[in-house]
Amino acid sequence: MDRKQLINRLAEFLPAQSIIHEQEALRPYECDGLPAYRQLPLLAVLPDTIEQVQQVMRVCHDMQVPVVARGAATGLSGGALPLSDGVLLGLSKFSRIIEINKQARTARVQPGVRNLAISEAAKKYELYYAPDPSSQIACTIGGNVAENSGGVHCLKYGLTVHNVMEVTVITPQGELLTIGGAALDTPGFDLLALMNGSEGMLGIVVEVLVKLLPIPTRAQVMMAAFDDIEKAADSVGAIIAEGIIPAGLEMMDSLAIQAAEDFVKAGYPVDARAILLCELDGTNEEVSVQIKQVRELLQASGATEVRTARDEEERELFWKGRKAAFPAVGRMSPDYYCMDGTVPRSRLSEVLTGISKLSEVYDLPVANVFHAGDGNLHPLILYNANNPGELKRAEDFGAEILELSVKVGGTITGEHGVGYEKVHQMCVQFSEPELEQFRAVKKAFDPQLMLNPGKAIPQPKSCSEHKTIGGHQH
Repeated sequence: MDRKQLINRLAEFLPAQSIIHEQEALRPYECDGLPAYRQLPLLAVLPDTIEQVQQVMRVCHDMQVPVVARGAATGLSGGALPLSDGVLLGLSKFSRIIEINKQARTARVQPGVRNLAISEAAKKYELYYAPDPSSQIACTIGGNVAENSGGVHCLKYGLTVHNVMEVTVITPQGELLTIGGAALDTPGFDLLALMNGSEGMLGIVVEVLVKLLPIPTRAQVMMAAFDDIEKAADSVGAIIAEGIIPAGLEMMDSLAIQAAEDFVKAGYPVDARAILLCELDGTNEEVSVQIKQVRELLQASGATEVRTARDEEERELFWKGRKAAFPAVGRMSPDYYCMDGTVPRSRLSEVLTGISKLSEVYDLPVANVFHAGDGNLHPLILYNANNPGELKRAEDFGAEILELSVKVGGTITGEHGVGYEKVHQMCVQFSEPELEQFRAVKKAFDPQLMLNPGKAIPQPKSCSEHKTIGGHQH
């Protein structure tokens, strides 16, 4: 492949400033939110229009050049890791909210619109966009679709897939497709669900229609402290079993509590072994009844303290501490490795005990921050990349956490995606016939395997080529 020829062909329809090919200028594009893996792309392009994206794809398809799409690069699985022989297609210029329809309660947005910006724009209509990843201040809706992102409030309001009605995508051949629609249901196969969580492997998302919800009349958060992390985990099941579905149900262990409190000053009890944040929303009457019920359930589960936010300011502060947990932990260690497994709620305490034992085996501390309501774990493994072998040890530790998640009936990812990071753990989760079906879906959309190749799905026979950790192959 002739790099100069590729640049010349792209320059026929892209302005010079939209084609980045100098080595130092490419440096900001070498990784996403998982900096342990880095790779400079062959070149990067920053198109302004849908037509330009189509032309980029046509040129790359014609010249057999692989393409990796990139949004805000806040992803944590290496999904936007570039290829040395490929084009990095940046969608940061697609940052316009096209329309907010108050009557239909929808927002039509470009993929580069920040998650939080949708709710900010809809607020004047007393509406908001429910999925709220911790990185919502920076992450973009295109990336949310690619990873099927969740967030603090996904327990009650669902993941991205439950809140997206339509996507406009460009195929590897440069064709424009609209999948889904504004109606309640659309005919044919549910390709919309397939696109959500497809990790940039099936098409380039260039427009999204999302659902908006009315802002609840009242939202109140409770914070419960526990002297035992297993008691905190078990209280989650007790709340759900009572038929109460909180808007958010989050847990942090002692290390995460200390980090967040030092960073945000959220008023967390730093002597607690675990805290649970439980938000209830709805009508005034509904919330009043449920707060009383949840308080009694938490106390019966062994909570040493249960505190209800006094006002909206304190409510926001409680959540600020939780959403700042990742950067807060980053202040405690030169590096950390963030995992993302999901387990049944009934097995939470068992898995947390297992993680604690693995922490001793690998001699690496771990801070646990997770969406307790849906069992989505985010263990943050602390290490120092400057110490020989520590990154490898952290990766092996993380692999065992994922294996443990699968062993108890869970999955290797909840919202961060498989990407480059977990591609070998797919061999633990799925059998070879199942993986072959995934490959068939990929080939149906991308016969020449040009979109984000090497991510999410292990190649045939590759599962047998990786070493065993904890009894499983990697």
